[in-house]
Amino acid sequence: MKVISVGLLGLGTVGCGVVKIVEGHQDKLMHQVGCPVRVKKALVKDLHKERLVDLNPELLTLHAEEVLDDPEIDVVIEVMGGVEETRHHILRALHNKKHVVTANKDLMAVYGSELLAAAAQNNCDLFYEASVAGGIPILRGLVDGLASDRITKMMGIVNGTTNFILTKMNNEGSSYEEVLKEAQKLGFAEADPTADVEGIDAARKMAILSTLGFSMNIELKDVQVKGISSVSEEDLNYSKKLGYTMKLIGIAHREKEKVEVSVQPTLLPQAHPLASVQNEYNAVYVYGEAVGETMFYGPGAGSLPTATAVVSDLVGVMKNMRLGVNGKSMVSPQFQTTLKEKEEIQAKHFLRVHVQDEVGVLSHITNLFSQKGVSFEKILQLPLKEEALAEVVVVTHHASLERYDNLLQELADMQYVKEIKSSYRVEGEVAV
Repeated sequence: MKVISVGLLGLGTVGCGVVKIVEGHQDKLMHQVGCPVRVKKALVKDLHKERLVDLNPELLTLHAEEVLDDPEIDVVIEVMGGVEETRHHILRALHNKKHVVTANKDLMAVYGSELLAAAAQNNCDLFYEASVAGGIPILRGLVDGLASDRITKMMGIVNGTTNFILTKMNNEGSSYEEVLKEAQKLGFAEADPTADVEGIDAARKMAILSTLGFSMNIELKDVQVKGISSVSEEDLNYSKKLGYTMKLIGIAHREKEKVEVSVQPTLLPQAHPLASVQNEYNAVYVYGEAVGETMFYGPGAGSLPTATAVVSDLVGVMKNMRLGVNGKSMVSPQFQTTLKEKEEIQAKHFLRVHVQDEVGVLSHITNLFSQKGVSFEKILQLPLKEEALAEVVVVTHHASLERYDNLLQELADMQYVKEIKSSYRVEGEVAV
């Protein structure tokens, strides 16, 4: 009986989780694929570092070629991170006819098309379920479970760090800076949290989801991105008063042949299922023409949840090996990439503005909204402690992004307006 040999690129948190599952679930793997699985070699940076698994030191190497060029290794699992060096490693593995499983969303968002094409040319599998939403099988759900449907919209929380921060700010009234420090201390945020808090990590994942869900090649540059670093306690308090909860939401929406993809802080009705997703958990809503609404929910990061997705991909590779169909699963995008123009993107918006506290100011602002074709759903005017200033808070009805951006520009130039404090997208209706 053939043994399936695996080479690991990286033996950090996720890599150790992969080893634990492979070694601890041999009976399950044997039942699934009919043969044993073993880790034959693992690329590391430090041979003597303490790790979460007790792996034979003879299996460790500092040299990538000992994994990539070993003829006995069938599958390379990449959990080392990075982009450029990792791309070369994966291309080399594929050219050596090795199947690849990766958890690297940065790599797949930038070079996914090239790597998938190389895999197909070499009759190899390249699976990347763990690159989006950790242990949630969202990619497999899109590719297999919803293969017969036409996806119209995907909306979700795909970054655990920002969801942890916003949850803490919302529930405890803490500042962004305080919660970020706590997240870093707990290991939910990196020392340099920029990719998470500025929405870049979520944008990469939305590019991957959109490419698969819409069968259209969506790149990172196609995603409109706004992070959470400017979200204030006042924004969250007003959100609550108006019946909303703020989350960093990835939205991918297709209408006919055109799409919009964005990541931005978004106000959701408190009754919306995504509003109740707490801390580091992820959730993705998928809307299909036939199936209607489905939701995928679970831990978005962590050693064993992510490793579970990696090993599930490994099982998929091994089943394909048994059937002799490796490299046959890639389907090229069906549609040409066509992005919506700003005037075609319709949304509601939350707006918070500081104005002079004088008679007639609200009337001037109302007239400007009317001129720009943007109507109010809700409006509040409250005095500020600062003398002669008031705060105006608005939730608009649906309006095109073109109209709304023009409105903001003219509003900022009005003599009565001291400062536009914040502006966020709103999704859904609050029950009256």
